[in-house]
Amino acid sequence: MSRPSPTVTVMMDAARAAGRKLIRDFGEVENLQVSRKGPADFVSTADKKAEEILRDRLEKARPGYGFLLEEGGVVEGSDKTHRFIIDPLDGTLNFLHGIPHFAVSVGLEREGKLRAGIVFDPMRNEMFWAEENEGCWIENKRLRVSSRRKLNEAVVTTGIPQLGVGGFEKFVEEMVAVRSEVAAVRRFGSAALDLAWVAAGRFDGFWERGLSLWDIAAGFVLVQEAGGTVIGLDKSDPRKGDFVAGNPSLAAKLAERLEGRLPRPRNRPLLRPE
Repeated sequence: MSRPSPTVTVMMDAARAAGRKLIRDFGEVENLQVSRKGPADFVSTADKKAEEILRDRLEKARPGYGFLLEEGGVVEGSDKTHRFIIDPLDGTLNFLHGIPHFAVSVGLEREGKLRAGIVFDPMRNEMFWAEENEGCWIENKRLRVSSRRKLNEAVVTTGIPQLGVGGFEKFVEEMVAVRSEVAAVRRFGSAALDLAWVAAGRFDGFWERGLSLWDIAAGFVLVQEAGGTVIGLDKSDPRKGDFVAGNPSLAAKLAERLEGRLPRPRNRPLLRPE
């Protein structure tokens, strides 16, 4: 069994502290003061407080490290080689509607490369963590991506563009292309947990477009250390937010379907014509 490094341990402890605050606020979700950043893009007092807890704990433990924060933006540190990438509440819309599916996500970037990540699900008390060359774990259990290779046996997950966000027409095209090939498609509302569940083999694959680095940084490390791969769509850098994740075989097949590089199946009649 691998043990988390001191830095990953600090990340886990900070996420648990933020998670405790989120659980308390989740129980009073109707009383939260909520402001709007844009259509269907909410930020709550819980979101901001969780970010403050994470930043405070990580700054004390690793002074000088920089930050990329969903709410606070870029914070330059004196140590230019290290940066924490944080989404304090991935699944804010779920949270604000009383849906118990959201996560705290913390990634660690060193010299421009993602080296470690944790995704904490406070409602299930599940801590997913991974570190470069150390594998992917949930607590002390090692995780591996699904071994399925056939699209028609795969359950994949995605995100649907919310109100006010562009790209819905493109999403519909992609959904049609993928749904004709796979066993089922799911939409849960937290990209960080989607990626963690891909790493755990619960989902066979995941795709989405238009995500931000704080949504995916930790999850990318989880998937890759669990033996999976992340492929940028249309030959893009996956860190730009358009990507497929899964085991290498299935991810490649999904990418081909999403990019239109495979012929679409012909519609077959249910009954043979006489």
